[in-house]
Amino acid sequence: MERNPISQPAPKPSPKPRPIPLLETSAARVFTHLHPAILLSSYLLQFPSIVADPISALAMSLLPLALLQVTYTTICLPPTGTSSYMPAPKATKAGLKKKGGAKQTGGYATNLATSLLALTLAMVLGPVLLTIVLILFGAPITTHLPHTFLCACHMSLLAIQPLVYTHGVNAAKWRELSGLLVPVDEVVGGSLGVFIGAWLGAIPIPLDWDREWQKWPVTIVTGAYIGYALCKFLGGSVAMGRHINFG
Repeated sequence: MERNPISQPAPKPSPKPRPIPLLETSAARVFTHLHPAILLSSYLLQFPSIVADPISALAMSLLPLALLQVTYTTICLPPTGTSSYMPAPKATKAGLKKKGGAKQTGGYATNLATSLLALTLAMVLGPVLLTIVLILFGAPITTHLPHTFLCACHMSLLAIQPLVYTHGVNAAKWRELSGLLVPVDEVVGGSLGVFIGAWLGAIPIPLDWDREWQKWPVTIVTGAYIGYALCKFLGGSVAMGRHINFG
């Protein structure tokens, strides 16, 4: 007489990726709007120096940009590996609806430590990988390597540091990010904006205008900054929670 095989419980489906909400604090709601304004205004003030001496100006502006990005992630976003990922309830006990947000559970000390770790990882790995990507997309390979590397450093601080802070270094999560399988939020939107803006920023370089600002990599960096600020806003408002569909 045959025995029935012991039924195995069906594996639980993996949770679907969710957009990263802002922390549910007044400081987060205010600073998330101040952040792109500070970013663009500071870049605008440095733009003449970047045109005149790209290597020196881009190198000198790395530290202020790093401090700004650490401040933004610390104040506004829930770090990876904390219960802050859980969205706040949409309704109170009284039945009043609230805007979605993330609960601040670990305190700013935890956020700052995670921000600094994300900064370290972004600056150790990001510039090398992005330098290779820029060269593959047409950056000069025999000249201007310092220019390209500094451009990659700025792109890494804008795009990679917030992603590492919110998503960690889990390989599966980064496969989802690289395949655009995660919903849009202001972190994903801002990071996409960096690469779209840098790509569009290459358009003026070959044009026969003979302008100083056309030299490598001024327009690339400028496009990355503008794309980051614009798509960060769109990702956190208009397209929040939506999926990118190329079909």
